Amino acid sequence: MDTRTIDHAALKGGGFLAFPEGKGRHPGVVVIHEAHGLNQNIKDITIRFAENGYVGLAVDLFAGRNRAICMARFMTGMLRGSIERFGIDDLKAALSYMTTLEGVDPNRVGAVGFCMGGSFAIAWACSDDRLRAIAPYYASNPRPLEAVRRICPVVGSYPQKDFTAAAGRGLDAELTRRDIPHDIKVYPGARHSFFRAGGGAYDRAAADDSWRRVMSFFGTHLGTRAQAASKKT
Repeated sequence: MDTRTIDHAALKGGGFLAFPEGKGRHPGVVVIHEAHGLNQNIKDITIRFAENGYVGLAVDLFAGRNRAICMARFMTGMLRGSIERFGIDDLKAALSYMTTLEGVDPNRVGAVGFCMGGSFAIAWACSDDRLRAIAPYYASNPRPLEAVRRICPVVGSYPQKDFTAAAGRGLDAELTRRDIPHDIKVYPGARHSFFRAGGGAYDRAAADDSWRRVMSFFGTHLGTRAQAASKKT
């Protein structure tokens, strides 16, 4: 596996990139961090995607900026529910960067995000047709919710003991009404940040099940190099 740090000169804010083993063109996934930033946990998740055949690019939305000001702007965008909120342009630029890399299939790209990052993933997918699937974790919804009429397929994971559980149920109902492919699950007893290994709210059963669902859903909508090769034979 090839992992590397992306310099600010190549991508605004820089980032962390993980390539799977093997030649050919791979699907890609942009990994969007929560309020803790681009830490080792996010890098580990990016590596897990690479281990499963995806090029993973973890963005850094704080680098080179005043973190407090960034958080204020991010939270304002989330509270307003805007799909063109501060930070979306950085995500679009990250996707543009990733799709120019040798070994990335630009027609098979998606995103995963956690808390703030999950909210970003949903808002972003409402205005960027390049995304083929997204996986928001404990995320809030854009407003009005009808903005998701343009969204790509969604596999969402929400903790029952959290304010985002209602957002997950609302998103599930709206995607069902609009006949958009989705798999939304609220985990009984789970709390916010249940996927963050080593965190106080980590729930291994919920984390493992959600990962299996993401891999299955992304396998269907993005594919992997091995799956793409099998379809050609």
